[in-house]
Amino acid sequence: MVLHTLNQAPANAACMASALNTITSEDTLLLIEDGVYWTLPAFASQLANLTGRLVALEADLKARDLKADAVESVDDAGFVALCVSHDKVVSWF
Repeated sequence: MVLHTLNQAPANAACMASALNTITSEDTLLLIEDGVYWTLPAFASQLANLTGRLVALEADLKARDLKADAVESVDDAGFVALCVSHDKVVSWF
């Protein structure tokens, strides 16, 4: 199991495409920093092919005044729990 963190906004669609090509059904994609903009409804179709779990960092959603009702969110403790519960962490930036 791999935890993938992605901090790039939708303007860098190539970064998301690369991540999506490597994520398996056992992996988790955690959106952080500007990556939380991917939770906007306009980008839902691009995430439709995600086979793994999708999570967004709560603090980054709040900092950008975003509400991601369709996406699971975690606080900082949840972020740490994801890091320790996965075999490795891969950062996409």
